[in-house]
Amino acid sequence: VQLQASGGGLVQAGGSLSLSCAASGRTYTTYARGWFRQAPGKEREFVASIGWSLGNTYYADSVKGRFTISRDSAKNTMYLQMNSLKQEDTAVYYCGASNKYLSGSDRSDFLKYDYWGQGTQVTVSS
Repeated sequence: VQLQASGGGLVQAGGSLSLSCAASGRTYTTYARGWFRQAPGKEREFVASIGWSLGNTYYADSVKGRFTISRDSAKNTMYLQMNSLKQEDTAVYYCGASNKYLSGSDRSDFLKYDYWGQGTQVTVSS
């Protein structure tokens, strides 16, 4: 499975960005996908996840109400709509996919994801 993230960029605080993660290869083996982010000097942090068949979503408290994760199964693409961006949202955003059905806190555990995209930089200025 190959994942290709895109859509990052520079935006002012309060603005919006939309990220995409296109998947190819044996994607039928993946059951959950998610977004994580990593700021300089910090550990990779969970942002949001989505169950691929049911579309059930799960968010980190820090982005709840501002970010929306979605999918287009026909295009095998996952999205992250980010609104009301804050400077603390600045990070490299990675998309991941898991071969497992994830539930509960497993959805936010990056060790549960088997495939990763290359990351896309999101920078929020003041």
